[in-house]
Amino acid sequence: MASESSPLLAYRLLGEEGAALPANGAGGPGGASARKLSTFLGVVVPTVLSMFSIVVFLRIGFVVGHAGLLQALAMLLVAYFILALTVLSVCAIATNGAVQGGGAYFMISRTLGPEVGGSIGLMFYLANVCGCAVSLLGLVESVLDVFGADATGPSGLQVLPQGYGWNLLYGSLLLGLVGGVCTLGADLYARASFLTFLLVSGSLTSVLISFVAVGPRNIPLTPRPGRNGSSLPPRFGHFTGFNSSTLKDNLGAGYAEDYTTGAMMNFASVFAVLFNGCTGIMAGANMSGELKDPSRAIPLGTIVAVAYTLFVYVLLFFLSSCTCDRTLLQEDYGFFRAISLWPPLVLIGIYATALSASMSSLIGASRILHALARDDLFGVILAPAKVVSQGGNPWGAVLYSWGLVQLVLLAGKLNTIAAVVTVFYLVAYAAVDLSCLSLEWASAPNFRPTFSLFSWHTCLLGVASCLLMMFLISPGAAGGSLLLMGLLAALLTARGGPSSWGYVSQALLFHQVRKYLLRLDVRKDHVKFWRPQLLLLVGNPRGALPLLRLANQLKKGGLYVLGHVTLGDLDSLPSDPVQPQYGAWLSLVDRAQVKAFVDLTLSPSVRQGAQHLLRISGLGGMKPNTLVLGFYDDAPPQDHFLTDPAFSEPVDNTREGGSPALSTLFPPPRAPGSPRALSPQDYVATVADALKMNKNVVLARASGALPPERLSRGSGGTSQLHHVDVWPLNLLRPRGGPGYVDVCGLFLLQMATILGMVPAWHSARLRIFLCLGPREAPGAAEGRLRVLLSQLRIRAEVQEVVWGEGAEAGEPEAEEEGDFVNSRQGDAEAEALARSANALVRAQQGRGTGGGPGGPEGGDAEGPTTALTFLYLPRPPADPARYPRYLALLETLSRDLGPTLLVHGVTPVTCTDL
Repeated sequence: MASESSPLLAYRLLGEEGAALPANGAGGPGGASARKLSTFLGVVVPTVLSMFSIVVFLRIGFVVGHAGLLQALAMLLVAYFILALTVLSVCAIATNGAVQGGGAYFMISRTLGPEVGGSIGLMFYLANVCGCAVSLLGLVESVLDVFGADATGPSGLQVLPQGYGWNLLYGSLLLGLVGGVCTLGADLYARASFLTFLLVSGSLTSVLISFVAVGPRNIPLTPRPGRNGSSLPPRFGHFTGFNSSTLKDNLGAGYAEDYTTGAMMNFASVFAVLFNGCTGIMAGANMSGELKDPSRAIPLGTIVAVAYTLFVYVLLFFLSSCTCDRTLLQEDYGFFRAISLWPPLVLIGIYATALSASMSSLIGASRILHALARDDLFGVILAPAKVVSQGGNPWGAVLYSWGLVQLVLLAGKLNTIAAVVTVFYLVAYAAVDLSCLSLEWASAPNFRPTFSLFSWHTCLLGVASCLLMMFLISPGAAGGSLLLMGLLAALLTARGGPSSWGYVSQALLFHQVRKYLLRLDVRKDHVKFWRPQLLLLVGNPRGALPLLRLANQLKKGGLYVLGHVTLGDLDSLPSDPVQPQYGAWLSLVDRAQVKAFVDLTLSPSVRQGAQHLLRISGLGGMKPNTLVLGFYDDAPPQDHFLTDPAFSEPVDNTREGGSPALSTLFPPPRAPGSPRALSPQDYVATVADALKMNKNVVLARASGALPPERLSRGSGGTSQLHHVDVWPLNLLRPRGGPGYVDVCGLFLLQMATILGMVPAWHSARLRIFLCLGPREAPGAAEGRLRVLLSQLRIRAEVQEVVWGEGAEAGEPEAEEEGDFVNSRQGDAEAEALARSANALVRAQQGRGTGGGPGGPEGGDAEGPTTALTFLYLPRPPADPARYPRYLALLETLSRDLGPTLLVHGVTPVTCTDL
């Protein structure tokens, strides 16, 4: 992809004479040397000629004759109002910074991004290509109407042979003339356009003078065939000169059949024809790469051209209504020749406008194509369009466009394509309005155009007006154009695009997110709307990929933050080592396909860094409420980058940026036996810190043993059923009472239920184990739990197991500060208790659902195995000296259980109310 230079570097500060000069390459194909056109030659002339086109000579009578003066003026004002809204948006964008080659495409793509800009740019290019062909065939038909062998008009000369082959030959010859002018450069095109402008102006002047100088006359009309093929008697239209009766008769509408097509006219059809001829406001903007000062020339020249053409159209409407009867207006659309002082001059004007419209379309198409090719959005298919001459003229794009126009000419009649061309133009206009609207709504400080006669209201009205006109002109073409735009945008999204242009969508998202974050009031939180908001601390993502994906499944639409602590002291470092790491971590998030934010910090220790992240991660009402850590054990770390398909696929380095593979951005996993960045003491202290800060804690062990289909984004992909086992009480405190109804036990149930909502875990069955004391009667606790589960809308199997048989009746309760073992118990007894609990959990894994309470006699029927186990995580002891024993007991408790989550919840998360 072509890289974009900084806006501050796009200009040299001082030129050789001390004036500000644009840097080479900042503008059109050839940089500053190619910028030669003034506002008048580069914008006013091509825009005026494009907005006049052939309509000004051949459709004035059509519009006024069918719609009447009042409705015709209303149509004209509505059409120009729609165009003026887009002109205001063009002026705003053009005066907000340096405009390079590509005109409307450049404005749209640098605002809405390469996906939308590239798709609309290609459609705008095709519209110009087809518009050039339509203008050329219109010119051929106008010539043959007078000089063709089949000409039937009263002034036909009948000297040129006609037919499909001849018409194609004439069109090709005219295309060769137009293409030759455009290939030789914008300077020659500007001179040719100026000559054409003089011819059109002279022709219109003669018409205006003729309205006043010519006396009343009868004008013969083209004879119509009768119903039986016989000729009808000659018919005449009347040029009355200035007459109040004629004006009065022409004020109201008088819709009738179009004598050229036989179709009945109405307001919509006449308005569509008028609007089709006015959609040339981008002709000057398309020359942005050749303008001396595009930021000034585009708004000034476009406004002047629009005002001038509006004045001429209004004047012609009034003069036609005052001097021509309705018969003449409806039956002879080319009546200007009949009333002209010198009819050949009108013909010259007709041919000149058609020729200039084709030149404007071809050179505009070539500039758009060159900009598309230079941005490399469509790859090698547009590579020939990058070729430029020494003077900066993109002759490769001109020849490319010339070839496409020649292909379109082969289609011959293009009446249906003409509507599609107009719709494509309107899509581009709507996109320009949308670009300006997005910039205005984003409220970015750098959007401060010098042209201020616009607002978001005008932009929004412009978008709506263009869309309305699209469907009014051709509903089928409008729907097809939007579908084509969507397909092209999807193609460009899949292919990838440059990231250095700046996306207004990011500014809009920032603006909206900030607004709604301010409205997210933590004082209005309610437990029934609680959701997990996770902070996952990761040392090296190479060994934590399964845990990354498992945490992504547990978040249930909540906040998910990947946190990492880099060890160091900023005072002893020359620069911050954290900022350069963000790119690698964001790429990790993309490749792992998890919906997570990234938060990195620098700290002398991991524990202090974890405290930083727990306090400052998130924003407003979106802050982590749950800390997730990998388990601290002696298992050798695995490199999941080598086995995960998302990371083993080759990285495309041909796109912009050429970022290296992720395997080179993260260090290899820690070798077995090598020192760790976090000591066991600090690990447990981090857990204790999180609980002191009122954060829930999840410790994940052996998550790498989960099958890949359980971590995928889709369904489980396997017909084998699995269990998710939940043990909602403290197994290291056997006489601790009904632990399944405390806050922590309910938190375990909630997390297990959330996991079951993920498509990949839909096939897993939730099992909840109740531990009965030796003196408890079976069934009583199970009944109470089933009532609770019914109130919580949790579907699960409940199984009772006997636990605590080794505890003596008179043994005192565990102290609250330890919450995992009586302080008077020895290490051996605590270890034995943990081993016994581990054996109990393992005994229940892999059992069928028909097992009864306790022991083997409950049944060993084969059934689904346990995919994941949720265990109650005891609170760490208050005495830091007991942290190592606490961690050792957790290791014993969760040993060989497979994937296990040890969970401790401190906040209420369930609700039985509506």
